[in-house]
Amino acid sequence: MRHARRRLVRRVTRLAAVGGLLLGGTMVTRAVASEPPDASSVPRTYAASAAGTGSDLVARLGASRTAGSWIGADGKPVVAVTDEEAAAEVRKAGAEAKMVDHSMDELNSATSTLRSAPRVAGTAWVMDYRSNEVVVRGDSTVSAADWSRMTKVADGIGGFVRMERTEGTFTTRLNGALPLLSTAGRCSAGFNVTDGQRDFILTAGHCGPDGSVWFADNRGTQQVGQTIKQNFPGADYSLVQYASGDAGAGADVVSIGAGKGVRITGAADPAVGQRVFRSGSTSGLRDGEVTALGATVNYPEGTVTGLIETNVCAEPGDSGGPMFSEGVALGVTSGGSGDCNAGGTTFFQPVTKALAALDVKLLVAAQNGSGQGASPAPSASAPQGAASPGDAAPGSSAPVTGADAVTLLSRLADPKNVGPGLLIIAGSLVALAATRFIRAEQDRKAYRRYYSATWG
Repeated sequence: MRHARRRLVRRVTRLAAVGGLLLGGTMVTRAVASEPPDASSVPRTYAASAAGTGSDLVARLGASRTAGSWIGADGKPVVAVTDEEAAAEVRKAGAEAKMVDHSMDELNSATSTLRSAPRVAGTAWVMDYRSNEVVVRGDSTVSAADWSRMTKVADGIGGFVRMERTEGTFTTRLNGALPLLSTAGRCSAGFNVTDGQRDFILTAGHCGPDGSVWFADNRGTQQVGQTIKQNFPGADYSLVQYASGDAGAGADVVSIGAGKGVRITGAADPAVGQRVFRSGSTSGLRDGEVTALGATVNYPEGTVTGLIETNVCAEPGDSGGPMFSEGVALGVTSGGSGDCNAGGTTFFQPVTKALAALDVKLLVAAQNGSGQGASPAPSASAPQGAASPGDAAPGSSAPVTGADAVTLLSRLADPKNVGPGLLIIAGSLVALAATRFIRAEQDRKAYRRYYSATWG
C-alpha cells in the first residue's frame, strides 16, 4: 500500500511538471508573438481644442492686437495681446492672456527689414512670442564686421530686436529614422506620402537635387527610389518616388530604433511650448520643445524661411528625419547647430506646408485601428491638441518592417513579458529532475536491501 502511494505521488508530480512546461512554453510564445505593453506609447487624447484655441484667437483678433500664442507649463494656451479688450476676449475663451508692447504686425515688419538687408550666412532669426522680441542669432562663422552691420540694422528697427551669438555653426544635417544613401550624401526617410497613384518619401530638400537616386545600402544594390521634386533653398523638402511605386507594408510607421516604430495618424502644425520627438539614424530618438515658429535660417547653401525652431538636438546624418508627437507628423529635419552631447538648436520644415505645396497626402494608420496597412490622410489637421509639455509621448508603438529579429531579442530580454513563463518552465524542470532523483534513490536502496538479504 505504501509503495502504491509513492507511485501515485510520483505520477502526479510528473504530470504537474509536464503541465508546467506546457504552460510556461505557451506564456513565452504569447509574449514573443505580441508587442510588449509600454505605458509611454499608449495613444492619448488631451484637450483637443486647446492649442487650436490660441491659434483661432490670434486669427480672430488680428495681427494688430495679438503677437502669437504658446502652450504654458500647465498645458493651457497663452495668447499675447496688446489691449485690455483683447485680453478679456482671450480669458472668456478659456485661455490665458499676456499683455505685450509689440503686435504681430510690428514683429513681421522687423523680420521683413532683416530679410531685405544684405544676406549673412550663419545667421538666423525667429519671433520669440514669450519675450515679445525678434531674436537674431549669429554662429561662429559670422565675422565681427558682418555682425556689427547686422546689429546696426537691428538697432534701426527698435529695442525689441535682440542680438545673440551662438556656438557651433548653422548647417544642414546632411549625411540620417532609416537611412537613404546616394552620391549626394546620406539622409533620412521622413514620412511616406501618396498622390493617390504612386507613393513617395517626404524628406529634406537639401539632401539632393532632382534625379538623385537613393539606396538602402552603401553598396548601391538595394535601390529605394529617385528624387522627382525638390525645394531648397527657400523651403527644405523633397519627394523621393519609390522605384516600385508602392511604399509597402508599414508605410504608416516611422522608426525610433531597436526594431520599434511609431504609427503616424495625421499631420498638424505644432504650437510653441509643445513637446516633440525627432528620430534619425545617427542620434536615434530625441525629444524637446518647440521654441519658435516662422524661423528664417541663412545656411551657407541659401536662406530657408518658415521653419520650426526647437531645442531638440540633432547631428549630421539626421537630415530629413521625422518630427512628431502623439503619432502626429509635424516636420522633417532641416538643420541647426550643436550636437546631442552639448545640446543645440534644430530647425524643421513644417509637414503641412510641404504636403500642400507638393499636392500629396500623408499615409497614415488604417482608420479601423487594426494597424494592417495605411491609407491617405484626408487632409492636414489643425494644430495638435495641447498638453503639459512633460506629458506628451511619441505615439502608439509598432514593429518596424525588416527588424523582426531585433524585436524578438528585445522581447526575450524583457522580464515583464517572458519572465513568468521562464520561471514556470524552470520550476517544472526542477520538479522533473527531483522525481527522477527520488526514484533512482529508492531503486538504489531497494537494490541494496535485496542483495543484502540474498548474500547476507
